[in-house]
Amino acid sequence: MAGAITRGVLFVHSSPRALCPHVEWAAGSVLGTRVSLDWIEQPAAPGMYRAEHSWQGPQGTGSRLTSALRGWAHLRYEVTEEASHGADGSRWSHTPELGIFHAATDVHGNVVVPEDRIRAALQHVGDPARLQVELHLALGQAWDDELEPFRYAGAGAPVRWLHRVG
Repeated sequence: MAGAITRGVLFVHSSPRALCPHVEWAAGSVLGTRVSLDWIEQPAAPGMYRAEHSWQGPQGTGSRLTSALRGWAHLRYEVTEEASHGADGSRWSHTPELGIFHAATDVHGNVVVPEDRIRAALQHVGDPARLQVELHLALGQAWDDELEPFRYAGAGAPVRWLHRVG
């Protein structure tokens, strides 16, 4: 692995059972290793399954994971990539209805809205409803609204600690 190394998480919020092995294969092909996910039922969508996978790889791995899973019917997922030397963090959110939303993130995982996006939204300062629409788009609000029930349903999922302290 040349270049800076980063890490992140693949959150599969909902997948049909038949698609689960294909998700593992796609993630494994990007990560260069066999990926075997612990699939559990997704309470927010009966008949669907959810899984999480922590990964480590070169900068850009998050975008490659996102692209490998893009466009599959009924698949809802998010990919995070932590900031690393010379690169901001990122979050990609995907739903079948909305497609992919990408945002840069800070060290706490907050969406960072670029200056040009804010300037474009401010062109609608005389129309508060349109200004709100533009800001919601910049923040990926529609993706958050659609994914939140799936995130919440995973709140009781098993936790895997990644770092040892001390």
